[in-house]
Amino acid sequence: MYDVLVIGGGPGGYAAGIRAAQLGGKTALVEDAELGGTCVNRGCIPSKVWHRAAYLLYWIRRADEFGIQAPVEALDLGAIVERKNGVAAEIRTGMEALLGNNGIEFIRGRGKLKGPGEVAVDGKVLNAKTIILATGSSLHIPDIPGLKEAAVTTDQVLNLTRVPESALICGNGPIEIEAATVLNQFGSKVYLSMDSARPLPREDGETGQRIGQALREQGVELLPKTELASVKQASSGCEALLSGASEKTLKVEAVVASSRKPATGDLGLENLGVACDETGAVKVNERLETSVKEVYAIGDATGGWMLSHASSAMGVCAAENAMGRQVRFSNRLVPRGVWSIPQVGAVGLSEEEAEEQGYDVQVGDFPNAINGLAMSRNQVEGAVKIVSDATYGDILGVHIVGANATELIGEAVMALQLECTTDELAHTIRVHPTFSEAVMDAGRDAENWALYLPTK
Repeated sequence: MYDVLVIGGGPGGYAAGIRAAQLGGKTALVEDAELGGTCVNRGCIPSKVWHRAAYLLYWIRRADEFGIQAPVEALDLGAIVERKNGVAAEIRTGMEALLGNNGIEFIRGRGKLKGPGEVAVDGKVLNAKTIILATGSSLHIPDIPGLKEAAVTTDQVLNLTRVPESALICGNGPIEIEAATVLNQFGSKVYLSMDSARPLPREDGETGQRIGQALREQGVELLPKTELASVKQASSGCEALLSGASEKTLKVEAVVASSRKPATGDLGLENLGVACDETGAVKVNERLETSVKEVYAIGDATGGWMLSHASSAMGVCAAENAMGRQVRFSNRLVPRGVWSIPQVGAVGLSEEEAEEQGYDVQVGDFPNAINGLAMSRNQVEGAVKIVSDATYGDILGVHIVGANATELIGEAVMALQLECTTDELAHTIRVHPTFSEAVMDAGRDAENWALYLPTK
């Protein structure tokens, strides 16, 4: 009898298993594929290897701005694929070693709920006091005529040894923006079809506008308020029919499919009566417990933003609750990041969301264009925006577009977690010159005493 049995070995399940073991629980982790899940093998980590290559290429081409003549003689995409495979393998090896180090039994096989406290793995029934579902997500190709036959998935993009001359990417979220950024930098003519007016519609409006402008300047053609209607195979690629205000046909070499859905099918949820929504996402409460007592669900299996770091944090929360603690998971503190050029980092409410929730909104905004380090490095795109409550100065959300945004957002998460006010943020100290100064300066702007901006 296990105290905790985790189904799924991605970032969430891995974190849950280790945390349960740290708290003294007899723990097992069941996984039928590679450890690390989508993040390590087909998502976060591999895509960042590709992004690093694209980012270096971007700056090599601009090296003359710093007096360096550095022509690009050749591109070896096979070397990028080899590197991302190597990094993923190294992480998997480390993960398996840590499972053993923590005394966690690692069971290879497909886990399926059989009954209360019972999980069947390849015909063998395991018993556990608590079960944590961490089955992640899987690629989902929409039911669009011709798409399944023609689509290049984001998994396949990460294994390209030749970049298509042209590509249509359908979607407006982080995965699509990152794919557009990488393919564009490597020379593909990229079209981004969006059913919204701007990229990243779930983020603050100014963030979407800034990223849209950056993509256009880099050569990506944005197609707002359009949807893919059908795809036909052509002699040299595909003909994609787009619907919108008017129909448009594009001839491209590749149509990239990137949407995902919770991987909860064939998990035996019906055997226990675990409640799901119409997408297959498992419903959970603030303790991450499902509709069935002593069964928890975390990460992509619960839908939402589908972020690796959220999965890991949820894994810790679920494991602590499984071991008798009373912990609540706060979606409000989950940061978001996009590895575009420039990057995006965000946490909390957008200005639009804060207004919809009835707050008297005060905004502090500090542009990178007058940040000393940004000017020195010629990385002046973007800004730090703080959304706060005008009455008390409580920080409601922080939105960063610019260099190192995915790192800078960490201190914003801490500010929200510690219920920091804009006044407290404004009176902090940063090393000069750094990009982090813009966070402090945005806090000062929210308090109406920005030192380096014209008087409002």
